[in-house]
Amino acid sequence: MATITDVAREAGVSVATVSRVFNDSELVRPETRRRVRDVADRLNYWPNAVARSLTTNRTNTLGVLLPELHGEFFSAVIRGIDRAARQEGLHLLVSSSHADTGELLSALRTMRGRIDGLIVMAPDVDAPAALRTSAGTTPMVLLDPEREVEGCDSLSIANYEGAFALTRHLLEAGHRRIAMITGPEGNADARERFEGYRAALAQGGGVVARELQVRGDFTEPSGHAAARALLGLERKPTAIFAANDYMAVGVMRALNEAGVGVPDEMAVAGFDDIEMTRYLSPPLTTVRVDTFHLGERAVHLLLGAIRAAGAGEPHRHHHETLRTSLVVRASSGPALTAGARLIRENDAAAAKDSGKEPSTGKFRRSRS
Repeated sequence: MATITDVAREAGVSVATVSRVFNDSELVRPETRRRVRDVADRLNYWPNAVARSLTTNRTNTLGVLLPELHGEFFSAVIRGIDRAARQEGLHLLVSSSHADTGELLSALRTMRGRIDGLIVMAPDVDAPAALRTSAGTTPMVLLDPEREVEGCDSLSIANYEGAFALTRHLLEAGHRRIAMITGPEGNADARERFEGYRAALAQGGGVVARELQVRGDFTEPSGHAAARALLGLERKPTAIFAANDYMAVGVMRALNEAGVGVPDEMAVAGFDDIEMTRYLSPPLTTVRVDTFHLGERAVHLLLGAIRAAGAGEPHRHHHETLRTSLVVRASSGPALTAGARLIRENDAAAAKDSGKEPSTGKFRRSRS
């Protein structure tokens, strides 16, 4: 194997010059840089990464910790991180925690000393504080924490606003009994989406009932099981809002198996806008999250913290919120045929129970 001395001798320069070339020093003339690189390629030489990191105090590697690595959502986040990192000449060290705080901290301990900074998505509401303590001085960006964490940059998704907008859309289509399949207990995204759903129901005159709130875990099987439970109710919902698209896919399969037409008999909506949703039959109404941009932006925030730390300068930590947008497709209506009849029947039953006239279904828009 060729050494740095071999490259220096062959290129007619000093060992220090070769070192400067591979450390991207501006002190080397362009023609010398090209000659050294050509010789290094011909001799199949590449500097030892461990030795370089000891000299420069940089590994040129970013750590990434996500709850899972499979699925379109996390794949898009990783693609965004990877593109932004490659543009800066950086590499990634990626691991998953399976949404377990203990595994998250174990992976972090393994990465320490091998990375320049860390991007973490920790949906467990208790995880960020434990991460900050364990990370020491390692610069860190948190993705979608429930709250800002001192000493960390962070990026959040506008979960509440997205869920509010989607629930309002269903209310404006005439639905009052709107079920929600929530995410895992203790998950920050799930909690914020549920709060947005509840707020929209309260403002728009929807039915707030415990029987219409079914726990899921963000997987297709949990969406399937929850939909079957909702179909067993005496007074069924006319629309189902799943807190993510994977659960919505499970819902649509359960409705298809039960012979319930979407959206003619029951509307369905999800959250995230993963790519497969536009190819479902019917295509799924959902809330779009630009997960690719989420990954890219996380790298840019992290590099700011890393550069400040390297220069010994103070770093002002930032918290940003990534906007969401409502994507209306065929799965949410308009409410038709049997679905419209069920809406009327539910309204009539509710009016009979309360002794009031059926609701007009008008939704008052918030000024906030």
